[in-house]
Amino acid sequence: MTGPDATPALRATGLGFRYRARGGWTLRDCEFTVPGGRITALVGRNGAGKSTLLHLAGGLLRPRAGEIRVLDAAPGTSEARTRIALLTQGKPLYPHFTVADTLRMGEKLNASWDQTAAEQTVREGGIPLPARVGELSPGQRTRVALALALGKRPELLLLDEPMADLDPVARGEIMAALMTEAAEHGTSIVLSSHVLPELEQTCDWVLLLRNGRIELSEDADTLRDNHAVLTGHIDQSGTLAASHTVIHRRVSGRQMTTLVQQRGPLRGDWHVERPSLEDILIGHLQAGGTMGAVTAHRTEATA
Repeated sequence: MTGPDATPALRATGLGFRYRARGGWTLRDCEFTVPGGRITALVGRNGAGKSTLLHLAGGLLRPRAGEIRVLDAAPGTSEARTRIALLTQGKPLYPHFTVADTLRMGEKLNASWDQTAAEQTVREGGIPLPARVGELSPGQRTRVALALALGKRPELLLLDEPMADLDPVARGEIMAALMTEAAEHGTSIVLSSHVLPELEQTCDWVLLLRNGRIELSEDADTLRDNHAVLTGHIDQSGTLAASHTVIHRRVSGRQMTTLVQQRGPLRGDWHVERPSLEDILIGHLQAGGTMGAVTAHRTEATA
């Protein structure tokens, strides 16, 4: 946990981006602050702008409107580049290099290089240092790319769907490594992912993108406390909507199950449950439509 005066990991003001001058906005009017020292879940449907936001933070793209700051520095500057690490979905590596060559390259390019941390990440995946990168499986290449990112000892680690090509066991190991990194070194981590159940015990801040805009930027425990899942007779729906923000509801006959953001005490004959973080994220993503590509159920996450 960080103090109120700590430098934010990310801060955006009026942030907007579009890929073509006459095209639609991928991101628009984004305003948010992500505190330092947090593991942040960056969540949204396909096309919501998650990768674009991370590329802006990493200095690979420049805003068309507003600004974004990383650790109070401008992305792409020498100050920012030495303090952050970005792992993109493409995971660019030299296929003819061995794993050992790749880590030596990381050492030459980064003054604060931690060879022990980099080698440990590789060895935990059972990857031999003499192996050539081009001969590795997609999951093994992901580990090597993550080893480069962690070996840099960044203050801010930006991860764009880093575990999409890992099996469930490897994903669990990587998530545990990220939690250790944050706890032992105070590293701020922003993690884009569609696998919501894996974020439940790992992430303590939520950044949710919806249609190119920020819908949520909040502490995960606060979200759990101010949302509720209510089940009751559908006749109570009018009173409920007048007093609270209804995020999503599901009707079966005369019974209704509703995710609400509470605006005060609950009134009426409701069965009340405290939602999980997954419940809250799914509810906000389902609002006004279907879930799309987000992994909604724990059984699907390990399929």
